Amino acid sequence: MIIMNGRDLKKEKLEKLKEKITQLNKKLGLAVIQVGNDEASNVYVNQKAKMAAELGYNFIHETCDENISQDELLNIIDKLNADDSIDGILVQMPLPKQLDSNVIQNAISPLKDVDGLTYINFGKLVQNQDGLVPCTPKGIIDMLDHYEINLDGANVVVIGRSSLVGKPVASLLTNRNATVVLCHSKTDDIKKYTLLADIIVVAVGKKNFLTEHMVREGTVVIDVGINRENGKLYGDVDYENVKDKCSYITPVPGGVGQMTVAELGENVYKAHTLRKKLERK
Repeated sequence: MIIMNGRDLKKEKLEKLKEKITQLNKKLGLAVIQVGNDEASNVYVNQKAKMAAELGYNFIHETCDENISQDELLNIIDKLNADDSIDGILVQMPLPKQLDSNVIQNAISPLKDVDGLTYINFGKLVQNQDGLVPCTPKGIIDMLDHYEINLDGANVVVIGRSSLVGKPVASLLTNRNATVVLCHSKTDDIKKYTLLADIIVVAVGKKNFLTEHMVREGTVVIDVGINRENGKLYGDVDYENVKDKCSYITPVPGGVGQMTVAELGENVYKAHTLRKKLERK
């Protein structure tokens, strides 16, 4: 069994990215919009700020009152869309109930959408066209590639159908010629599918959801879950009991979550290059 080390791979990716950034004649900019003062959101924003500092990006942290109106938030996004010094924009989720997250996310220019959540970028992903891809799914694919896990013809079960992870990672895997089954809360007997899988990706947000009885010998298990309980982090996989049946497995923490931050750094760089390419046309 090999533990897939997200920390080391993140470090490696950021070092390669730094080399590319030094070739640019401008400092790249990342803007993160945060509404309210959610504790988990504060942690995630701090991680992004740290990554931006490490890469030498300008980091703009727009903090908004939790009672902000949708129009006020859209005005902030419009200003950032028009600001040439900003290469990437993301709105930290979750948002308060008075705001429509779909409207907010799609107000971001697709060329600055470093979360890869606009309808345009999602459509490009499904059509296997070049665009900005959600960070966690992209990190999963890069991790599988790093460990030279063959996706061509592989039987993959993705558990969870969120727009942030499940659906985009299913599309990325399909684009790489894997045979993908997408399971969710309405799937009857998920175990029936996981026992046939070469690779299982779990993203449901439930501690120890995937148990040893759902996994066959030699399976690759990717755990996307981050569940906080009594100050500790747990994944969606019953790690201690599942790991010995796996050929490869990601830990929590130290696995996919590390990759997400690195991919955001790469997406800011890619967003910049995509815009410059359009300007040259």
